[in-house]
Amino acid sequence: MSGDNTGLVAWVLVGADHPLAAQELANSCGATLDWVIELVELGIVEVAAGQLEPEAWQFGSRELQRALEVRRLERDLSVALDVAALIVDLQQEVRRLKAALQVRSR
Repeated sequence: MSGDNTGLVAWVLVGADHPLAAQELANSCGATLDWVIELVELGIVEVAAGQLEPEAWQFGSRELQRALEVRRLERDLSVALDVAALIVDLQQEVRRLKAALQVRSR
């Protein structure tokens, strides 16, 4: 059998205690640092106030989830970044409304 298809997989819990740097977020999404910068500029993911340079940016699990969803929409549906952002926002709002309806119906 030719070629070795083995690889190393590491799991890291992302959150307030273990945030991702901008380059780590890019790597997690199979993207570039410029793509992450564009996400921040469009308001798709947020950085804490005072974090001016991309090297200082830190991202939690919410931002990772949003970035992965946007990346999937770009890849699978070939939509522009701003359109993907709108879709992700609408999906989030639908989830929020469904949760509110479930609470009211109890």
